Amino acid sequence: MKYIFVTGGVVSSLGKGLAASALGTLLELRGLKVIMQKFDPYLNIDPGTMNPYEHGEVYVLDDGAETDLDLGHYERFTHTNLSKLNNLTSGQVYQSVLDKERAGKYQGRTVQVIPHVTNEIKARIHEVTEKMTGDVIITEIGGTVGDIEGLPFLEAIRQFGHEVGKGNVLFIHVSLVPYVKAAQELKTKPTQQSIAKLREIGIAPHIILCRTEHALDLDVREKISLFGNVPIEAVGEVRDVKNTIYEVPLKLHEERLDSLVCKLLELQTPEPDLTRWRSFVQRVIHPTHHVRIGVVGKYIELQDAYKSIYEALTHSGAAHDCKVEIVRVDAESIEKAGAELYLTGLQGILIPGGFGDRGTEGKIAAAKYAREHGVPYFGICLGMQIAVIEFARNVCGLKGATSTEFDKTTPHPVISLMEEQKKVKQLGGTMRLGSWVTDLTPGSKAYELYHSATITERHRHRFEFNSDYKEMMEEKGLLISGTSPKGDLAEIVELPSHPYFVACQFHPEFLSKPNHPHPLFHGFVKAAMNHHAVLEPRCA
Repeated sequence: MKYIFVTGGVVSSLGKGLAASALGTLLELRGLKVIMQKFDPYLNIDPGTMNPYEHGEVYVLDDGAETDLDLGHYERFTHTNLSKLNNLTSGQVYQSVLDKERAGKYQGRTVQVIPHVTNEIKARIHEVTEKMTGDVIITEIGGTVGDIEGLPFLEAIRQFGHEVGKGNVLFIHVSLVPYVKAAQELKTKPTQQSIAKLREIGIAPHIILCRTEHALDLDVREKISLFGNVPIEAVGEVRDVKNTIYEVPLKLHEERLDSLVCKLLELQTPEPDLTRWRSFVQRVIHPTHHVRIGVVGKYIELQDAYKSIYEALTHSGAAHDCKVEIVRVDAESIEKAGAELYLTGLQGILIPGGFGDRGTEGKIAAAKYAREHGVPYFGICLGMQIAVIEFARNVCGLKGATSTEFDKTTPHPVISLMEEQKKVKQLGGTMRLGSWVTDLTPGSKAYELYHSATITERHRHRFEFNSDYKEMMEEKGLLISGTSPKGDLAEIVELPSHPYFVACQFHPEFLSKPNHPHPLFHGFVKAAMNHHAVLEPRCA
C-alpha cells in the first residue's frame, strides 16, 4: 500500500477534497485501485446533527455513516465504496480514547495526546488498509495548517510517514497564491508561511498545489520551489475552473501531477485513458439542449446544502447532451408571493430533503403547481412527504393533512414518525440510515426507469408515509410503486396520469456518478426536456 496525505494552508475551502478526488480519478485511470479517506478535526462525532449553514449537506454511506460532503466527491470521482471507516473526526478519536481509559485499557498510564490520541489516528489508517483492498490510499486532512484542533492529526501523519518510509508515503500541500489587484501580481508569501508552519510540525511536502485565479509564471514557480524545498516540477497550478469541477482531473493531468505521484511512490503504471472523462466534460460544457429546473428548498442560498443533488442533475444532463440550468427557489418566497410567480416557465421542479417546518407550505404549493400544470416533479425524502401531503389535502380532501413532524395534533397525520423512532432520545446517528432494499411494482415508472424489480438505495429519515391512508390515496390515483420487502414502508410514490411525477423516500443523489447517472434523475431530466415551458420565472 502507498499512502498520500493531502493538507491545506492559508485559508479553508481551497478545494483539498476536489484535488484529492481528481488525483484519485487519474490514478484509477492508470489502473490502480484507490481508497479515499477524510480526517476532520472538529469535535462533533459526525456532521449528522450539524446545521447545513455550518457544514453543508450530510453525505450518507451504504453502512449508514453520516459523513462530510467531501466523501461525496470521493465516491463520484472514483469507484471506491466508502464506509464509516473512511471518515474520522476528533470527536470519534477522543471518544474512543476515553472509552479505553474508562475500561482500563491503558493500564493506569496517564493518557496524553502523544502517544494515545496519535496512535488512535494511525490505527484508523491501518484498519482501513486491512479491511479494504487497494494500491493507494489518499487521506485528506480537514482544516488548515496552523489550526490548533488539527495538530494531533498532523503529528499522527508525520509519525506514520516516518514509520512506512520513503517511497511509500507522499505529502501534498494545497495552498493559496492570491492575486493582489493593486500590485497586479501573484503573492507567494502566504504559501511560504504555510509551508514553514507545516515544516515546523515536521512534515516536508513533496508536492505543492497552488490554488490561484491566474496562471503561475516561471518566476512564481521558482520562488515557491525555492522556499518550499521541492523541485520546480513539484509546484503545480490549480486554477479556478470556469465551467465544471469535472475539469479538475484534466487540469491536474496537464500539470503532470499523476506522473509525478507515480514516480515519487515508485509505481509503474501506463498513461491514463481520459477519453470517456473528456467526453463527459465536453457534454457538460458544450451541450446541445437546455432545460431550466427549479430546486425549491429552505437552504437555497447555500451551494453546499444540496451539493449531491446539483451534481446528479449535471450527470443526467450530460447523459442527455443537455445543460441543466438550476433555478434556486426559496420555499418561503413562494409562501409570500405564490407559486405562479416563481415557478412559471420552469421545465421541472425538484424538492429535496430537509427537516423542520420552515418553508413547508411553500413546498406544498410547489408540488401542487407541478401536479396541476403537468410540470415534471421529482421529490426526494421530504420532497416525497410534501407530495403526499399535497395530494391528501387537494385530491383526497383531507383538510389539515400534514406530517406529525410539523403538527403533532393534525387530524390527518398522512406522514408520521416511524414506529422504531418513537423511543429514540438521542439525535445523532439514530435515524433510518444507509442502504435498504426496495421492491418495485411492475409496469410503474420506477420499474421502467430502473429495469429491475428490486433496488438498493440510501436513506436518512425519521418520518414515513402513514399506511392507514394507503387505500384512500390509491383510489384517488396515487401509485405506491416502491415498498420495503415486507410491504409496510412506502419508498416511492408516483402519479401514472402525470408526465413525470415521481417521489422517493430515499436519497438517489448519493449513487449518481459522472458517466453513470441515477435512473430517477435520468428520467426526470428527460421528462423536463420534453416539457415546453413558455414564460420566464422570477428567481428567488
